[in-house]
Amino acid sequence: MGIVLWIIFGAIAGWAASVIMKTNSSQGTGMDIILGIVGSVVGGYLMGAVGQSGVTGFNVQSLVVAILGAVVVIYIGRMLQKR
Repeated sequence: MGIVLWIIFGAIAGWAASVIMKTNSSQGTGMDIILGIVGSVVGGYLMGAVGQSGVTGFNVQSLVVAILGAVVVIYIGRMLQKR
């Protein structure tokens, strides 16, 4: 995927994860993009750890994996802020 598609993909995944975790009002588009891209990496790693394919391109399965990864990243961030 090209860098532009990664940014679009990250924005969609990060926004969806922020809506799920109810952090949408406290972060901007830039943070959504970063969370989505990091979430794609984390989700791909987690899926690979259980023997499944992770992010394979711009498709629905990859988007779900990226959203799940971004939710994990937001959750870990919340846990670290509480400490």
